[in-house]
Amino acid sequence: MSKLKKSISPEESTALLELLQTRFEKHPERHAGIKWQDVATRLASHPEKLWSLKQMEQTGGEPDVVGIEEPSGAFVFYDCAPESPAGRRSYCYDREALDARKANKPANNVVDVALEMGIELLTEEEYRKLQELGSFDTKTSSWIKTPAAIRKLGGALFCDRRYNHVFLYHNGADSYYAARAFRGVLKI
Repeated sequence: MSKLKKSISPEESTALLELLQTRFEKHPERHAGIKWQDVATRLASHPEKLWSLKQMEQTGGEPDVVGIEEPSGAFVFYDCAPESPAGRRSYCYDREALDARKANKPANNVVDVALEMGIELLTEEEYRKLQELGSFDTKTSSWIKTPAAIRKLGGALFCDRRYNHVFLYHNGADSYYAARAFRGVLKI
Protein backbone atom coordinates (compact mmCIF):
# COMPACT_ATOMS: atom_id res chain seq x y z
CA MET A 1 0.00 0.00 0.00
CA SER A 2 1.39 3.40 -0.92
CA LYS A 3 1.93 6.06 1.68
CA LEU A 4 -0.61 8.62 0.52
CA LYS A 5 -1.53 11.55 2.72
CA LYS A 6 -4.95 10.45 3.94
CA SER A 7 -6.37 13.77 5.01
CA ILE A 8 -7.90 16.70 3.20
CA SER A 9 -7.56 20.45 3.68
CA PRO A 10 -10.21 22.51 5.47
CA GLU A 11 -11.22 24.01 2.10
CA GLU A 12 -11.58 20.55 0.52
CA SER A 13 -13.53 19.39 3.54
CA THR A 14 -15.98 22.30 3.30
CA ALA A 15 -16.49 21.75 -0.44
CA LEU A 16 -16.98 17.99 0.02
CA LEU A 17 -19.48 18.44 2.86
CA GLU A 18 -21.48 20.92 0.77
CA LEU A 19 -21.55 18.46 -2.14
CA LEU A 20 -22.58 15.56 0.11
CA GLN A 21 -25.32 17.67 1.72
CA THR A 22 -26.68 18.71 -1.68
CA ARG A 23 -26.78 15.07 -2.84
CA PHE A 24 -28.33 13.99 0.49
CA GLU A 25 -31.10 16.56 0.13
CA LYS A 26 -31.68 15.72 -3.55
CA HIS A 27 -32.26 12.00 -2.81
CA PRO A 28 -34.32 11.69 0.41
CA GLU A 29 -35.62 8.28 -0.72
CA ARG A 30 -32.17 6.81 -0.02
CA HIS A 31 -32.16 7.68 3.68
CA ALA A 32 -35.67 8.11 5.04
CA GLY A 33 -35.73 9.27 8.64
CA ILE A 34 -32.06 10.36 8.68
CA LYS A 35 -31.24 14.04 9.24
CA TRP A 36 -28.29 15.68 7.51
CA GLN A 37 -27.27 17.42 10.75
CA ASP A 38 -26.76 14.01 12.39
CA VAL A 39 -24.62 12.88 9.45
CA ALA A 40 -22.62 16.14 9.53
CA THR A 41 -22.01 15.75 13.26
CA ARG A 42 -20.75 12.18 12.75
CA LEU A 43 -18.49 13.28 9.88
CA ALA A 44 -17.07 16.08 12.04
CA SER A 45 -16.12 13.53 14.70
CA HIS A 46 -14.45 11.26 12.09
CA PRO A 47 -12.52 13.65 9.81
CA GLU A 48 -10.23 10.82 8.68
CA LYS A 49 -13.20 9.31 6.82
CA LEU A 50 -13.57 12.44 4.68
CA TRP A 51 -10.47 11.39 2.73
CA SER A 52 -12.17 8.12 1.76
CA LEU A 53 -15.38 9.92 0.80
CA LYS A 54 -13.31 12.29 -1.34
CA GLN A 55 -11.71 9.30 -3.07
CA MET A 56 -15.15 7.86 -3.75
CA GLU A 57 -16.25 11.19 -5.18
CA GLN A 58 -13.13 11.79 -7.30
CA THR A 59 -13.42 8.39 -8.96
CA GLY A 60 -17.05 8.97 -9.92
CA GLY A 61 -18.85 7.09 -7.16
CA GLU A 62 -21.19 9.86 -5.98
CA PRO A 63 -21.34 8.57 -2.37
CA ASP A 64 -24.54 9.03 -0.41
CA VAL A 65 -26.01 7.85 2.88
CA VAL A 66 -28.17 4.75 2.41
CA GLY A 67 -28.89 3.78 6.01
CA ILE A 68 -27.70 3.24 9.55
CA GLU A 69 -25.89 0.06 10.55
CA GLU A 70 -27.33 -1.69 13.58
CA PRO A 71 -26.28 -1.98 16.35
CA SER A 72 -23.23 0.31 15.85
CA GLY A 73 -25.28 3.29 14.67
CA ALA A 74 -22.75 3.99 11.90
CA PHE A 75 -24.00 5.87 8.85
CA VAL A 76 -23.59 3.74 5.72
CA PHE A 77 -22.43 5.38 2.48
CA TYR A 78 -22.63 3.57 -0.87
CA ASP A 79 -21.44 4.65 -4.29
CA CYS A 80 -24.72 5.86 -5.81
CA ALA A 81 -23.59 6.95 -9.27
CA PRO A 82 -26.10 5.81 -11.91
CA GLU A 83 -23.41 3.72 -13.63
CA SER A 84 -20.38 1.94 -12.20
CA PRO A 85 -17.80 4.60 -11.21
CA ALA A 86 -15.91 5.69 -14.33
CA GLY A 87 -12.64 6.31 -12.47
CA ARG A 88 -12.43 2.67 -11.33
CA ARG A 89 -13.14 0.78 -14.56
CA SER A 90 -11.04 -1.75 -16.47
CA TYR A 91 -9.57 -3.41 -13.36
CA CYS A 92 -9.43 -7.14 -12.70
CA TYR A 93 -10.62 -8.51 -9.37
CA ASP A 94 -7.56 -8.85 -7.09
CA ARG A 95 -3.76 -8.87 -6.91
CA GLU A 96 -3.54 -12.62 -7.49
CA ALA A 97 -5.52 -12.26 -10.71
CA LEU A 98 -3.43 -9.27 -11.81
CA ASP A 99 -0.16 -11.11 -11.16
CA ALA A 100 -1.42 -14.18 -13.02
CA ARG A 101 -2.03 -12.27 -16.26
CA LYS A 102 0.85 -12.72 -18.69
CA ALA A 103 -0.27 -10.16 -21.29
CA ASN A 104 -2.57 -7.14 -21.52
CA LYS A 105 -2.56 -6.54 -17.79
CA PRO A 106 -5.04 -3.96 -16.50
CA ALA A 107 -3.71 -0.95 -14.61
CA ASN A 108 -4.83 -2.28 -11.23
CA ASN A 109 -7.30 -4.50 -9.36
CA VAL A 110 -10.45 -3.64 -7.45
CA VAL A 111 -9.51 -5.21 -4.11
CA ASP A 112 -6.29 -3.18 -3.82
CA VAL A 113 -7.92 0.02 -5.04
CA ALA A 114 -10.76 -0.29 -2.52
CA LEU A 115 -8.26 -0.95 0.29
CA GLU A 116 -6.19 2.06 -0.75
CA MET A 117 -9.35 4.20 -0.76
CA GLY A 118 -10.30 2.99 2.72
CA ILE A 119 -13.57 1.42 1.57
CA GLU A 120 -14.91 -2.10 1.00
CA LEU A 121 -16.53 -3.68 -2.04
CA LEU A 122 -20.29 -4.08 -1.81
CA THR A 123 -21.45 -7.59 -1.00
CA GLU A 124 -24.23 -9.17 -3.06
CA GLU A 125 -26.70 -8.32 -0.29
CA GLU A 126 -25.54 -4.69 -0.20
CA TYR A 127 -25.68 -4.45 -3.99
CA ARG A 128 -29.26 -5.70 -4.00
CA LYS A 129 -30.14 -3.19 -1.26
CA LEU A 130 -28.67 -0.41 -3.42
CA GLN A 131 -30.86 -1.52 -6.31
CA GLU A 132 -33.95 -1.12 -4.11
CA LEU A 133 -33.12 2.61 -3.93
CA GLY A 134 -33.10 3.17 -7.70
CA SER A 135 -31.89 1.78 -11.01
CA PHE A 136 -28.10 1.45 -11.08
CA ASP A 137 -25.73 -0.19 -13.58
CA THR A 138 -28.22 -0.33 -16.44
CA LYS A 139 -25.37 0.02 -18.96
CA THR A 140 -22.39 -1.06 -16.85
CA SER A 141 -21.59 -3.73 -14.26
CA SER A 142 -19.85 -3.75 -10.88
CA TRP A 143 -17.55 -6.28 -9.26
CA ILE A 144 -18.79 -7.32 -5.80
CA LYS A 145 -17.09 -8.99 -2.85
CA THR A 146 -16.55 -12.59 -3.89
CA PRO A 147 -16.82 -15.48 -1.41
CA ALA A 148 -13.47 -17.20 -0.74
CA ALA A 149 -14.70 -20.56 -2.07
CA ILE A 150 -15.47 -19.04 -5.49
CA ARG A 151 -12.28 -17.00 -5.56
CA LYS A 152 -10.18 -20.07 -4.67
CA LEU A 153 -11.42 -21.70 -7.87
CA GLY A 154 -10.39 -18.68 -9.97
CA GLY A 155 -13.73 -16.92 -10.22
CA ALA A 156 -15.11 -13.57 -9.14
CA LEU A 157 -18.63 -12.14 -9.01
CA PHE A 158 -20.22 -9.05 -10.53
CA CYS A 159 -23.73 -7.65 -10.84
CA ASP A 160 -25.77 -5.35 -13.02
CA ARG A 161 -29.36 -4.36 -13.70
CA ARG A 162 -31.01 -5.30 -16.98
CA TYR A 163 -34.67 -5.72 -17.91
CA ASN A 164 -35.56 -4.17 -14.54
CA HIS A 165 -33.96 -7.15 -12.78
CA VAL A 166 -30.71 -7.44 -10.78
CA PHE A 167 -28.42 -10.14 -12.14
CA LEU A 168 -25.48 -11.86 -10.45
CA TYR A 169 -22.78 -13.28 -12.74
CA HIS A 170 -19.31 -14.78 -12.61
CA ASN A 171 -16.11 -14.24 -14.58
CA GLY A 172 -12.52 -15.27 -14.27
CA ALA A 173 -11.01 -12.97 -11.66
CA ASP A 174 -8.36 -11.90 -14.17
CA SER A 175 -10.91 -10.49 -16.63
CA TYR A 176 -11.54 -6.78 -16.98
CA TYR A 177 -13.86 -4.64 -19.07
CA ALA A 178 -14.22 -0.97 -19.94
CA ALA A 179 -17.78 -1.00 -18.59
CA ARG A 180 -17.04 -2.72 -15.26
CA ALA A 181 -15.76 -1.10 -12.08
CA PHE A 182 -16.75 -1.64 -8.46
CA ARG A 183 -19.01 0.04 -5.97
CA GLY A 184 -17.86 0.63 -2.44
CA VAL A 185 -19.29 0.98 1.03
CA LEU A 186 -17.99 3.18 3.86
CA LYS A 187 -19.37 3.08 7.39
CA ILE A 188 -18.93 6.12 9.62
